[in-house]
Amino acid sequence: MTLRRISLVIPPVGPWRAQARWYRWAEEVGYDVAYTYDHLTHATARGEWLGEAFTTLTAAAAVTERIRLGTLVASAVFRRPVALARAAMTVQDISAGRLVLGLGLGAPPCELADRGENSTMGEMSARFADVVEGYRAVLDGATQWQGKTMSFTGIETTGRPEGVDAPELLLAAHGPRALRLAARYADAWNTYGGPGSTQLDAEDYWRLIAQQAAGFATECDRVGRDPSTVRRSLLLGFGRVRPTTDVDAFLQAAEQAESLGVDELVVYSPDSPAGMGSDPRVHERALAQLR
Repeated sequence: MTLRRISLVIPPVGPWRAQARWYRWAEEVGYDVAYTYDHLTHATARGEWLGEAFTTLTAAAAVTERIRLGTLVASAVFRRPVALARAAMTVQDISAGRLVLGLGLGAPPCELADRGENSTMGEMSARFADVVEGYRAVLDGATQWQGKTMSFTGIETTGRPEGVDAPELLLAAHGPRALRLAARYADAWNTYGGPGSTQLDAEDYWRLIAQQAAGFATECDRVGRDPSTVRRSLLLGFGRVRPTTDVDAFLQAAEQAESLGVDELVVYSPDSPAGMGSDPRVHERALAQLR
């Protein structure tokens, strides 16, 4: 059994000196991508320092050499196309092309923290689509662009540094509108199951993931895209399915994910809230068997 990628989420919680060792460790034990998330506030970090995602990844690029680095996911709630493109391409340049730009709808608490607003799901969905399309327009060299909820104009600089390719674009999607967006634009589609999945037992959870995978394939067909050309990424550990509790659980989760067409399995680091208490040796032994 071989997954194309086995990756890790390292939350940007606490001082950098504490986070840095996990990036070095992830590279040493053989993870393919080290992701961090992009929040302004989060219930799992209450009373703690929560760092900024792209700055964190820039620092991570300086203490690693091979592992890819990514956002899982950058937030369309407070990221806008031009600033997002500038941050992403800076990390892509500094890391020598190792960035995976994950982008998602965003979390309502971050919208409240950013500007004291509480958008409807329809408004958030429209903003997500605009951020994706506007971001791509920036990288394609547009100097002006008009979306449904936002626009930009008057750009006098280039969309990316000379000789630096755009990063891989991963879109997090669970519902039909977001799945359609991922089918149209993404290099990779990611899911953790969606908000309702966190309380599901294992059997119901895997059934849900199978349904989402089928839905994604349907949306690819609708936009005329071969589903096999889009990488499928699954984040595990936020709900009741906890793959890092022991080696057998890790291996079983990997097997189940691969049976559904998933080619990237993402788990949480030992120090993260979702991975708290997991032994780093579980990760190391499971990776050794999966390689």
